Amino acid sequence: MTGVGNTDPVPTGPREPLVPTVDPSLPAAEPGRPPAPGRAAPSGWPKGVRSLRHWNFRVFWTGQLVSLVGTWMQTVAQAWLVLELTGDPLALGIVAACQFVPVMVLGLFAGVFADALPKHRTLIALQAGMLVLALILGLLTVTGAVQVWHVYVLAVALGCLNALEMPVRQSFAFEMVGREDLVNAVALNSAAFNGSRIIGPAIAGLLIGTVGIAVCFFINAASYVAVIIGLMAMHTNELRSPARAVMQRTFGGVVDQLTEGLRYVRATPMVFVPILVLGVVATVGLNFSVTIPVLARDVLGGGPDTYGFLMAASGIGSLSSALALAFGQRPTIRLLLIGAGAIGVSLMLLGTSRWLPASLVLMLVLGWGVIAMAATTNTLIQLTVPDELRGRVMSVYTTVFAGSTPIGGLFAGAIAAIAGVPMALIVGGALALLAAVVAGWRAPGVGRGSRRSAARLAIGGG
Repeated sequence: MTGVGNTDPVPTGPREPLVPTVDPSLPAAEPGRPPAPGRAAPSGWPKGVRSLRHWNFRVFWTGQLVSLVGTWMQTVAQAWLVLELTGDPLALGIVAACQFVPVMVLGLFAGVFADALPKHRTLIALQAGMLVLALILGLLTVTGAVQVWHVYVLAVALGCLNALEMPVRQSFAFEMVGREDLVNAVALNSAAFNGSRIIGPAIAGLLIGTVGIAVCFFINAASYVAVIIGLMAMHTNELRSPARAVMQRTFGGVVDQLTEGLRYVRATPMVFVPILVLGVVATVGLNFSVTIPVLARDVLGGGPDTYGFLMAASGIGSLSSALALAFGQRPTIRLLLIGAGAIGVSLMLLGTSRWLPASLVLMLVLGWGVIAMAATTNTLIQLTVPDELRGRVMSVYTTVFAGSTPIGGLFAGAIAAIAGVPMALIVGGALALLAAVVAGWRAPGVGRGSRRSAARLAIGGG
């Protein structure tokens, strides 16, 4: 984003401090004049929501909150639709693979384009494309014409759009709020994501049982309008506008820019360790779309409402974790590893549970662990990476997080088909816990308690 076509070696000197400070390069607002571009007007916003003082982030965040409710409704409805069409947990894994293989294949290259494209206009176009896909799925379902291969094809198309949308959206946060409020913005984005995860699945479960599956897809299509309105209502002159990278027109040029980003990730422990842990745990443990619908129906003896309540419980746990980060909890490697360990333990216990109240509590703990791990990873990366590499490095994060789903979905679906969903949960949880323990043992300053190494890596303490 800054630095045009720079191919110099990645700097390895001191990194940005973990706690962001005011950017001294920004001109101060003069009395009686509007704030400078990229700077919020002074306000009395509480610490936990201070990034909402920026108009652009406020309208974007509000639109996202509405849209995410629809997204979670479609997630629940799509899983239940596939289960009704096939009755096969492996088919759920195939849908997950169809949606996230494009992210895994295209995500890294999408980061190169995220550093070169105008993010504001790109997001509007991508949201419009997602609206059309949700509308098509709703029409196929309401007319009774839907077949499982339709779901597969639409999932692939959505995955292609997501491959570009995720790194663009992740790096767009910096342009809306700057470094000063970035930690809070990431936490509030996580809070919106998980607050909607409480509401969306619960509504979807009730609607599926009363008026049918298709209405969830139509509501999701309508919810994208909220994001588009929010984007169009922005004051684009107030966005931070660092120089974008030159759009490469040759495959070799794109590969060179991609290699620069990957080299930075590998050379920076503050970025590499969180991404590695996230990738392993997400692959073996975060396969909710495959395991939880079958758990609700076949193990707990419930219906779509039970599935919705389980996902809502996970959302409550995630929301509590996101709010803790928003109100000042330090994002550290130690917190990340505790979150990964909580995921492992709760999955193993969930595999042994046959009682709905206990399963709801375990889903709550599981949701807390997911955000303690994922939002901490996101924040640590955003505070470490230089602006000119932000899109490419965030594409590594999104590729690993979302791109692990195809492998993990097939992994969990195969175990569930052979040995049952409880065993799939137990195996996934054991591997996630093992990853957290090994990372804690191997990461300097965390597993071995070396404060000097922790300071050198800027990973802090718990």
